[in-house]
Amino acid sequence: MKKQLYTNTCLAKKSAISTSRKNLVVTTFATVLGCLFSVGQNAHAGSLEQAKRLHDRIAGVPASEATLVTMANMIDNNQVIDAAYLAMESPAFYSTTLKLFATPWTNIDQDNFAPLNDYTATVIGAVRDDVDFRQILQADMVYVGKASLNLPAYNTNNNDHYEALDERFVDLADGLERTTQSSVNGLPAAATAGVMTSRAAAKSFFYLGTNRAMLRFTLMNHMCTDLEPIKDNTRAADRIRQDISRSPGGDSRLFINNCLACHAGMDPLAQAFAYYDYQFDRDADPLGENGAIHYNQSGQIDAATGSRVTAKYHINATTFPYGYVTENDNWQNYWREGPNQRLGWSPNLTGQGSGMKSLGEELANSQAFAQCQVKKVFRTVCLRDAESEADLSQIHVTTESFKQSDYQLKQVFAEVSGYCMGE
Repeated sequence: MKKQLYTNTCLAKKSAISTSRKNLVVTTFATVLGCLFSVGQNAHAGSLEQAKRLHDRIAGVPASEATLVTMANMIDNNQVIDAAYLAMESPAFYSTTLKLFATPWTNIDQDNFAPLNDYTATVIGAVRDDVDFRQILQADMVYVGKASLNLPAYNTNNNDHYEALDERFVDLADGLERTTQSSVNGLPAAATAGVMTSRAAAKSFFYLGTNRAMLRFTLMNHMCTDLEPIKDNTRAADRIRQDISRSPGGDSRLFINNCLACHAGMDPLAQAFAYYDYQFDRDADPLGENGAIHYNQSGQIDAATGSRVTAKYHINATTFPYGYVTENDNWQNYWREGPNQRLGWSPNLTGQGSGMKSLGEELANSQAFAQCQVKKVFRTVCLRDAESEADLSQIHVTTESFKQSDYQLKQVFAEVSGYCMGE
């Protein structure tokens, strides 16, 4: 019926125009073509609009007409996931969407527009190659520019390699290749932990301080929680370091209600980083732009501690001399008991270990890790946080699907963007 109405209207317009004047004939002909085009388009208007929104949200750039028509046909045939994967074939998905998606995780300011670096490139490459996303916190891997691009070599002391990729507008969908982190940064393979031991992460989170920042920002970026929401003052204080006063300002209640609530769980986990540091010339390079990650290997003794533990773990030791003295990188997860059991720790792991790699495994196998990736994708493609019951239900369903599909993040992008394409 709708098609007939369109046709009758167009024909009526045509008969009402005098054929004695050429310009009117041309105008009439264009009108007829426009109406006939709208007849064919009308049946697909909804799916075309959804295809456009789906592609825009995933790739961040307009799709070609041919791609839109193909995606619309897929949507009409209930192949929304396939349509989303087609959108992900756009190079912009990697060079724009994923770059903006991952870059805030690499710096304390959470700046979306920080330069490309080894952390961001590794996330992009892992998504492209359908790597089990848990590996980004534990694998001996890093993504670098292809050798054929003749880029500056990967350097542990600067970011020139990745800034060259940026400056040359290299297609990251094709221009990255995977290699072992240990082969380019000098760390033993057993001491690598995915993006946590990337140069960018070390520069941001091992810079000065006490290495606690690495734990805090890993929780924020990969488990979607800061320390405040998981404070728990029911955990034992036996692993809290010497630099934390037990009576700040002369009031022990502040320690019990604030300091202990964070540090009781944080310090035993941050011990995994005890052999790591970010080294740079503090006089010539106070911002650490040309520093490198450093790891005390077996047999290397730090003069300040008399062990492999870096000096920063014994900083301000006189604040509370009876506090915990870090002697190795053995960590333990005190949050497996108490209210933070809700983070969903894996029953297949013991909740303790040595070094960053095993800690990365502990974090990446939690329910909170899986759900966090889905929440971040939801915010990226839906342009908002999950709010309604339907949104939360979708988060739950996609989290389980993510786990069942070997933690492939493209599956999450496909499912969540399909959910939001009708908005």
